[in-house]
Amino acid sequence: MNEQLKTNSVAVPVALITGAARRIGAEITRTLHAQGYDVIIHCNHSEEDAKKLADPLNQARPASATIIKSDISTKQGCTALIEQALLFKNRLDALINNASIFYPVPINEVTSDQWHSFFETNLHAPFLLSQKASSHLKDTSGAIINITDIHGASPLPGYSVYSMTKAGLISMTQSLAKELAPEIRVNGVSPGAIMWPEADEGDDVKQQKVLAKIPLQRMGAANNISQTVLFLLQNDYITGQIIKVDGGRSC
Repeated sequence: MNEQLKTNSVAVPVALITGAARRIGAEITRTLHAQGYDVIIHCNHSEEDAKKLADPLNQARPASATIIKSDISTKQGCTALIEQALLFKNRLDALINNASIFYPVPINEVTSDQWHSFFETNLHAPFLLSQKASSHLKDTSGAIINITDIHGASPLPGYSVYSMTKAGLISMTQSLAKELAPEIRVNGVSPGAIMWPEADEGDDVKQQKVLAKIPLQRMGAANNISQTVLFLLQNDYITGQIIKVDGGRSC
């Protein structure tokens, strides 16, 4: 995309990726940057990781990546993120709602604080960000992509509240696709076993149980998600869809 953009003197598209400093978010950022996007790297606690991600991107293409720290579990944090994002290049072409929290809580141990924390970060934040970004995305015929989860459709035992938030995000994706059309397309990418949760790294027994449920008999990689995000950004006749990237686990 870089050469085409230079040749046609078209404004460089800008993507905001939440939770972009590490893991899948970082891979999405690298993939979009390699395709000619300027990128806004959102983080909350992972500033050092965000800097390590942004530095080589800016070395490859000066002033093509910026970092914004914001707590999107609050309305104020979501508002500030969009306001600061627009200061970067004064445009927004893609919003990738990737940030989420994930950890197990047995149903009879869920506290009110945990409930609100899951829903504010995993569901309310993507809604608020989409709402606040929509007028700017309309200006560029932009797109919203929500990173959901296969367990939004098939809940994971021990992760009931997390699964509920992802079910809500799937519904939100389809609802916003209708409400924001025709100017903005809204889709979702639903990962399966892409990267081991950090708590499960080294747990061979648990990992083998998961792999046994996957027809392809292997883990996916972060770039399997980023490639799907890129596909959805490039194909301008897809909206309201959730693409499962799970090695066949949900067949």
